[in-house]
Amino acid sequence: MLLYYGVILVAILALFFQANVTSTFGKYSKIRSSRGYTGADVARMLLSQNGITDVSVQPIRGNLTDHYNPVNKTLNLSESVYNSTSVAALGVAAHETGHAVQHAKGYVPLLMRSAIFPAVSFSGKIAMPLFIVGILLANFINSPILALIGAWLYVFVVIFQIITLPVEFNASGRAIRVLESTGIFGNTELKYTKKVLGAAALTYVAAAASSILQLLRLVILFGGRNDD
Repeated sequence: MLLYYGVILVAILALFFQANVTSTFGKYSKIRSSRGYTGADVARMLLSQNGITDVSVQPIRGNLTDHYNPVNKTLNLSESVYNSTSVAALGVAAHETGHAVQHAKGYVPLLMRSAIFPAVSFSGKIAMPLFIVGILLANFINSPILALIGAWLYVFVVIFQIITLPVEFNASGRAIRVLESTGIFGNTELKYTKKVLGAAALTYVAAAASSILQLLRLVILFGGRNDD
């Protein structure tokens, strides 16, 4: 019973953290950088400083849809970041550039996450439906094999979420260090950027905790079915 309450609590926290990211980003999007650099400017500057010449910086639609694609080596910045000069936008741009730097330097957790992404993309869609169908059909086919397969497929989701933690924290760390060393903006502005990146980090922690608790829930459900 405690596990179910834990799943619900983490789900609520995840929603809260996501809302907090949006509100924090919105708050510091109103504070402009004194140097006047845009998110795209910062991304290109940091790529150049790290000797990365094969990554393109391009705008994409949406809000907080920023991401680095290691497959085609594109650094994709959302509309609220690409042309913005806010301290929030510069922090997000620097964070995503951190992923490009990780890729260029062969950062192992990023390479691992990229390698298992195709499996996670598939298993994330089919694991839960397969588990539920497997539980429902177990009495008819006299075997919980489908539920077991669903639970094992969900393991890929958990592994992905766990690997994501060091990848994201490392990217934020790289962003903060490079923003400090290059003097792109002052200490007060950097403090605001740290708050934006810190709020985003909590969403990854909540996602990892949620996936772990969900897997434990599947294990308990499967174990209970076998005890019948």
